[in-house]
Amino acid sequence: MKLRYTIIIVFLFGSLFAQDEDPRVFKDTKIINSVSIETLEKGKLDFRIGHRFGDFAGIAGGWQTFYGLENASDVMIGFDYGLNEKWMIGISRTKGSNELRQNLNLSTKLRLADNRYGSSFPFTISVYGLASISTMPKSNSSEPTLSTFPKFAHRIVYHLQFMAGKKLANKLSIQFNAGFTYRNVVREGDRNDLASVGGALKYQFTKTFAIIGEGVYPFNGSRDLQVEDNPLYFPSTGIALEWETGGGHTFQINFTNAKGLMATDYIPNNTSDWAEGEFRVGFIVSRLFAI
Repeated sequence: MKLRYTIIIVFLFGSLFAQDEDPRVFKDTKIINSVSIETLEKGKLDFRIGHRFGDFAGIAGGWQTFYGLENASDVMIGFDYGLNEKWMIGISRTKGSNELRQNLNLSTKLRLADNRYGSSFPFTISVYGLASISTMPKSNSSEPTLSTFPKFAHRIVYHLQFMAGKKLANKLSIQFNAGFTYRNVVREGDRNDLASVGGALKYQFTKTFAIIGEGVYPFNGSRDLQVEDNPLYFPSTGIALEWETGGGHTFQINFTNAKGLMATDYIPNNTSDWAEGEFRVGFIVSRLFAI
């Protein structure tokens, strides 16, 4: 009887910590908030849906909003396509979590170097570019706002990100990011350009299940001077559980203080504080098709 139980326990633990021979550093092209170093295979179309709910706790959360599940901070629907093994392009629409709403997002990602498949290069390196264009109507306010849009260029926010990642062990992956975000129009006293750094760590428990932690820190510079009507900004951090369900599906549920889903949104605009309960539940669903 004892031998039987021992065999069962060994089998269960062996299944939980089974070796993952997948060479990918991450199993998705997006981590939680930032994107990963991964690109799609040639001819693969990735259809994805993302959702961020409202504040889980704090003044705007709790039971009155069913812990944020009755509100939507941001919603995204989009497509990415692999032009070849190293280069992908994407288009998506997001609700937007700040003053610039109804955003059309155009993106591209290129893998510059590869650490996998026996390569001696120390990291896999990719570069990512994003342009978000607000398609919301112009504001009719007599006071100047970000949505007054005197010029079409004022609708656009740009983001450039360099990423380096590596599998440290069979189950442990790490990535470092360096980014630059530029807004064509900002509030008085704010700044157009923002540099940021970030990183992510993933532990792959099984072939299909992983836990991920991530943080993105913008160098706010003069934004740290809290003048009148200027909010306090925070780094965007999060933790996620990820399942690769088979058949080309990836599902992630995450907890983060970032309201927006795109770097052009959450990096310059994150005013949510974990300590005040201003974090939220979110999810990402990805489905791959061969075209």
